[in-house]
Amino acid sequence: MSKVGFIGLGIMGAPMAANLIKGGHTLYVHDHKPAPAALLEQGAIDCASGKEVARQADIIITMVPDTPHVASVLFDDGGVAQGLTAGKIVVDMSSISPIETKQFAEKINALGCAYLDAPVSGGEVGAKAASLTIMVGGPQEAFDTVKPLFELMGKNITLVGGNGDGQTTKVANQIIVALNIEAVAEALLFASRMGADPAKVRQALMGGFAASRILEVHGERMIKRTFDPGFRIELHQKDLNLALSNARQLGLSLPNTATAQELFNTCVAHGGKAWDHSALVRALEIMGNHEIAAR
Repeated sequence: MSKVGFIGLGIMGAPMAANLIKGGHTLYVHDHKPAPAALLEQGAIDCASGKEVARQADIIITMVPDTPHVASVLFDDGGVAQGLTAGKIVVDMSSISPIETKQFAEKINALGCAYLDAPVSGGEVGAKAASLTIMVGGPQEAFDTVKPLFELMGKNITLVGGNGDGQTTKVANQIIVALNIEAVAEALLFASRMGADPAKVRQALMGGFAASRILEVHGERMIKRTFDPGFRIELHQKDLNLALSNARQLGLSLPNTATAQELFNTCVAHGGKAWDHSALVRALEIMGNHEIAAR
């Protein structure tokens, strides 16, 4: 079994790390706050720094919120890069900038190590159930080495292309998810305002061409008002910022992505940055002066 490092033990990282332990791997962990007691009880070894994790492990996984956090974890004093020796593999499973991912990969490659960007989709539920979708960018040989670890955390695992392509795929995923949430929110708000029971409308739609995981999971959250994350609005905002900023650099227009971002901005303005992203519906409810509710 492999000696694996895992840095970033939040809502997603902790269950992902737990699944690696269940798979029989020795796990060295680090986080900016104390490691979860449950992980340590399962056998995870707490390390004082990313540098120490990299010294101990052959494969080092990072799972942190944003691009600056990855840069810090990898390259700050006491970071992963200082503990690497040739032949090791760094795997970033965060959702960050494709452009900066390529720069990070070049720096890690210069140390004689391989780099994979492997962002995930599936949220906390998928992390716990080991059913995440994993989108990977990087060299085939490194992917083949790490794939058994990916299989302990996810189900749909695809090597998309070179470094940065995994992150590009995740940004595309987040565009689709945001626009689907917005579509479900509009549909249920319309149905509710017309006087129909939104729960029964959702049930009926689940049997037709409008059926989707977003309608199934997030539609239910909208009706039941269960907006605890999940996946926080502030993180989805970060992903849409990546989409919009990169699109500007490419001269692309993403008008509906921009609209979804403005709706998230409205939620944040009403104290909702930590709400689940299904709470995008709250922005539409505020504008329409009507709240979806089960009858």
